[in-house]
Amino acid sequence: MMMKPRPALLRFAAACAGLCLAGAVQGAELPQAEAVPGGVALVPLPAGQTISRASFNGKPVLLVSTGETRTAVIGLPLGTRPGSHRLQLRAADGARITLAFPVLDKHYQEQHITLKDKRKVTPEKRDMVRIAREQRRIKKALANWDPRPPESLRLRLPVEAPVSSPFGLRRFFNEQPRKPHSGLDLAAGLGTPIHAPAGGRISDTGDFFFNGNTVFIDHGQGLVTMYCHLSRIDVKPGQQVHRGDVIGLVGKTGRVTGPHLHWAVSLNDARVDPTLFLAPPRATDASAP
Repeated sequence: MMMKPRPALLRFAAACAGLCLAGAVQGAELPQAEAVPGGVALVPLPAGQTISRASFNGKPVLLVSTGETRTAVIGLPLGTRPGSHRLQLRAADGARITLAFPVLDKHYQEQHITLKDKRKVTPEKRDMVRIAREQRRIKKALANWDPRPPESLRLRLPVEAPVSSPFGLRRFFNEQPRKPHSGLDLAAGLGTPIHAPAGGRISDTGDFFFNGNTVFIDHGQGLVTMYCHLSRIDVKPGQQVHRGDVIGLVGKTGRVTGPHLHWAVSLNDARVDPTLFLAPPRATDASAP
């Protein structure tokens, strides 16, 4: 059941949203602000203070300069509870500062999926050893912090295709509850080229039990993107890629019901809605021929 935010929290959220919007207007590189579980909070930093670093839940946070304003760009895990949360700051003079910001509730729909391969729903003991090993590797890639700043916080779609499963769905495989959907499924055809949404470094690739053939791109300062179920991988770990480079082809490897691309975005080790990083659609000119 969706929680009804308290009036004071709503007033605080509105004030914070106004400040965040002001920063976003000056810097088109900022993603869309949506301070909900699985979303992104944009928190302006105090004026007149030189902030050397910021953290949320013990994880370093990306800081962006937009004109004269610096903004913390915070990824909020899907398990984040609605209410007031704290951003920890360290000033250049060593002072510690705490900023409170609100997180509102969001209800995600359910999705029920039937899989013929029951091992992909209830893995066997031999599978669990492999899965545990792979999970450590996946978590390491998604949690990495590269001090280099991202070239952009506005990403392009890796494939032009309809969305078959949106972010955040509460999933049931063969009527058994599983973790929420932590990415965006794009229903591209088998063999469709997948393009890097922005420049970065290939931090890892591999064939995983659930994810199938997978590529990770580290864009810098906690922004990592992941691509799953590929039929072919065209890049290697350590390789630098540019926006638009082909990194592989759409496939149906791993736990799938058909060919598609699962695209995930991780920010300060929180899986967040990839659509918040897409450029807004251009307004159409009604007077154009």
